[in-house]
Parts: sequence; C-alpha cells; structure tokens
Amino acid sequence: MNDRVPPTAPVPLAALLRHPALGLRQVAGARETDTPVYFVHTSEMEDPVPYLLGGELLLSAGVHCPEAAGAGTYWDRYVARTVQAGAAALGFGIAPVHDTVPRALVEACDRHGLPLVEVPRQTTFTAVASAVWDAIAERRHVELRRVTEAQQSLATAAARPHPVPAVLRQLGQHLGAWTALFGPDGAELAAAGPRPPREARTALGALVARLRSGPSSAAGRATGAAGEELQLAAYGLGGPAGPEDRRLALGVCAPRRDGSDGAIVGVAVVLLSLLTARRVVAAEAERTAALVRLMLGAEPARVAGLLSRSLEQAGAVSEGPERVGAVSEGPERVGAVSEDPERVGAVSEGPEGGGLWTVVRGRRRGRVRDDGPLATAAFAAWLGTPLVDLDGDALCALVPGEGRIRAQPGWTLGVGAPVPAAELARGDADAVRALRRAVAERVPLVRHGPARAGGVASLVDPDEAGAHGRALLAPLDGAPVLLETLRVWLSLHGGWDRTAVALEVHRNTVRQRIARVEALLEVDLGDADVRMELWFALKWT
Repeated sequence: MNDRVPPTAPVPLAALLRHPALGLRQVAGARETDTPVYFVHTSEMEDPVPYLLGGELLLSAGVHCPEAAGAGTYWDRYVARTVQAGAAALGFGIAPVHDTVPRALVEACDRHGLPLVEVPRQTTFTAVASAVWDAIAERRHVELRRVTEAQQSLATAAARPHPVPAVLRQLGQHLGAWTALFGPDGAELAAAGPRPPREARTALGALVARLRSGPSSAAGRATGAAGEELQLAAYGLGGPAGPEDRRLALGVCAPRRDGSDGAIVGVAVVLLSLLTARRVVAAEAERTAALVRLMLGAEPARVAGLLSRSLEQAGAVSEGPERVGAVSEGPERVGAVSEDPERVGAVSEGPEGGGLWTVVRGRRRGRVRDDGPLATAAFAAWLGTPLVDLDGDALCALVPGEGRIRAQPGWTLGVGAPVPAAELARGDADAVRALRRAVAERVPLVRHGPARAGGVASLVDPDEAGAHGRALLAPLDGAPVLLETLRVWLSLHGGWDRTAVALEVHRNTVRQRIARVEALLEVDLGDADVRMELWFALKWT
C-alpha cells in the first residue's frame, strides 16, 4: 500500500462480502480473508493509476471497455496497472454495459492475484461506499474505546505496589504480546506474557542495542515456534540522554500489529519512563555521600541532615556551599539502595539532626521472587523513601518522619517506633522485634509502639531503673542469645511455638534456653510477678 494512505482503520474485504444488504461475491483473485480496504473509489478511466492512493476498493462497470473490445490483452493491462497502484480489490458492476463479469477479466485477476468482486445489478456503488464508510467509522470507534480502556488499566497498574511488572502485564494482555524491560546493558530486567523462542528474544535484544540516545524506536520481524511471523519493536525510555548514556528500553514481541497498538504502547512508554526515571544528580550524590559516611563510622546524627536535605529537594539541585559531590569510590553495598522513581515522602520537622526516622524490617512470604532494581524502586515508591535495602528475602528501609506504613502483599513487616537519628540503632532493634512478633503471630504487619507518656515506667527514675535492670539481668551478661530469647518469649506471653517460629529454632531449644535463664537468674518464670519484673528490666536496660 502507498505510504500516502492515512492511518485510518481498514475494513477487511471479508466483512463486505458477508454484508447481507450488498450481496457481493468474490469471483477471482487472492482470497485472503484479512485483505484491508481503506477507501472506495469509482472510476471508468482506462488507466486508474493517477487517481489511486492505494488500499482502495476500485469500483467499475466496465464502461471504458465495451464487451466487443474486451480482449484479454486489454483487461490484463488494466489489472496490472490497478495492482501497480496498490488497490486492495476490484469491484465489477453487472449493468449497464456488461451482463456478466468478462472471462478475460477473471483470468487477469487470477494471474495478478487481485481480488475481483462481483457487484449485483440491484446494488449501487453508492451503497457499497456507504457500507465501507459505516464499517470504518465503527472500527474507529472500537479502536478508540480499546485505547481508552488500555490507558485506564495501564494507569491503574502504575499505581500498584509493584508498578513496572504490573504495567508490563497489562500491556502484554492488551496486545496479546510478550513484553520486556531491558537494562542499559541489554539484560532482561522484567517480562510478562507468553515467552517467544530464543531467536525472537535475541532479535529483539539486537533492536534494543540499535536504539539511539534520546527518544527512539526500532522495529523488525522474527519467526515463531510454529513458523508464524512475529512483529518486534523496541522503544527507548526516559528523556534525552548523552551519547554515552544508555537507558532502559521496552521490548514488544507480538504475533500481529493493529492500528491502535501504537497508541497503547505510547501510553506504556510514558508510564514506564516515569516509573524508572533517575533522580537528580545532586540528591543522589548527597544520599550516596551520607551512606558512605555511615558505613565509614560517622555518627547517624551528623549525616541525617544530609539525607533530609536530599529528600526535601525532591529533584532540586543544591547550589549552596554545603552541597556534597558524588562519591566515586565506596563499598558496593551502597548500590543496594535504589532510587525512588517519582514519589518521596515528606520529612517531618523534628529535633536537630534530621528529624524523626522510622525503621522498617521485612521478610518475604512464599516463593515468588521479585528482585533487582525494579523491585527496590517499587518498594521505594510504596514506602515513600529511596532508602531501601532489598537483599533477597530480607527488607530494610529508613522512612523519614512518622511514616504510615501499610501491609504489603507477599511480605511480613515489622515497623519500629519513630526515633531521632541518634537512636536509629534502637529503632532498628524495635523493628526487628516487631518483625519477629509478626512472623510468630502470622500477621502481615506489627508496629512497635512508642513508650506511653505517664505509664508505670515514668514513675521510676530512669537512672535508678537502668541500674536495677542491669543488676537483675547481670547473670545473663555475655549470653545475648539467652537475653533475646527471654525478651521474645515474654513479648509473646510465654508461647513456646510462637517463640520458636520468631527465633527460627525448634520449640525444645526455646524450652532449654528458658530453663537455663531460670537457673542463672534463680527465679520461677511461671510466676507472673517475676515475668513482669523481668520485662521492665529488659525495657530499662
């Protein structure tokens, strides 16, 4: 078809042949059911080429060739020129010149593979044209509705806890395709849909490697497992990039490509670009510098302000004298903290040193794995912080302020009480204990509540309480395993099985440890008063 044909929604020739009011009948030529018809054009010119764009159903009553002059050479030349012009099919009207379709025309259409349709005497060319326009309008309406529904479902997927895999799944379902996200090195980061053969995936990877810097795309073809033709396309994500900066890319492998597929893919490209966009260099540099300083032994209170500034900027580049440049060298563990794609939680105003922070600890449930930078970015978006460490089945995150952490599908979470930066170690310990309780009680989330003002503990002088607790627990000095077992066992109200689950040991091991604690402390843990006193001692030390 000629490139000048506008991107309208075509009508399959088979749909016109099935139209009950037209009574059309194909008598010659290729019988492909999906031959697309874009226009209807009526012409009685001997040479129709100058008047066709391509993709038309050309209608003629043969006025330009009376039956007496209907030699085979004339019709062969006429059909050859019609095929050269790119017409989709030829419709021949019975009357007023010809009573039947000329035999020479039938033979010529068979030779050149041009579909020849007989238009009965009672059907006017205007009726055929009207039917085509109605069908085109209906198909266009269907395509617009399909694009709208796809846009809504893709936007909904982008708002889910793991947005990138969700968007890929939705895109694959709407296109009936395999969709994949490729990293800057060409590695497959995430995928959805029926997996194509290795040859098709290799060809798609080659298209990704051909993408230029800046917005670009590439298309190609491959062969499926059953010998069918597969349509391949690759799209660069994100904004303009430098000549040495390769970006993420979206790859699509589909058995077919409809007119509205491009619009649907365009929506997915925009959403994936937003979800995987890099943070501004200044904020990233400050976060990296702060993390490196922490790993080198700096006090948390001295670097918490640096992290707070990078979060507050939310993309603004700092130009003041306090701006910290990127750290070029440091432990590899820094790379485990991913970037928040678009959303950053607000930092609560608090005491000097970066305000309050909430520590979140998590453990994966089940066998489903979603590792890599995209999974980390998904948690960053969900928690509202870029400070996320996702290590296999374990999760650790620092959330600025008193974040409202909610349960996450597939994870068991423990949330510590908000603490100042100088007390992050205590907040982490609280989150670990809350996680153990959540695992033991088989609930998705447990929060460690802050000490209540005006409680029983407030009636005792903190220094005296600490001295009393240390003295009471002195026999357990040097036995941190026994101390932690006692703490977990008391927090779970003496439940042997739940304590074993929380500590990931056998219940008999818990019994042996608690018996050892009783012997060292010379107490009876069956006494509620003793358990209460030991609980306060653990809280005071």
